[in-house]
Amino acid sequence: MKFLCDVHISIKISKRIQELGYSSEHVNFILDLWHSKDQAIADFADDNNLILISKDQDFRNSFLVSNKPRKLIKINLGNVSNAELMNIIEKHMDYFHDLDQQIPVFMIEIYGNGLLSVTK
Repeated sequence: MKFLCDVHISIKISKRIQELGYSSEHVNFILDLWHSKDQAIADFADDNNLILISKDQDFRNSFLVSNKPRKLIKINLGNVSNAELMNIIEKHMDYFHDLDQQIPVFMIEIYGNGLLSVTK
């Protein structure tokens, strides 16, 4: 399972995902760094079979309209601490893995208290 963290997701989150044994890249180190356009980020994620983690509503809208990116974890938690966000991600990592293995196109939205909503 491989992840791509968008610019508004802390680099610490990307590094922690790597520590857990998963592949994770951060937008700040690829493409046009933090200046990367959403379309380029979505294309990169899809071309490399990455699950994009983002807080950006534009990715949600793009997914709903055109299934781009094909795999998205949309964070709807506001200004949550990195530690709290990582705890939520870690808690659901097995579920993310199962979904990634079984479904080619999905969006997971994370809400307060770690509640998930899945769109396939």
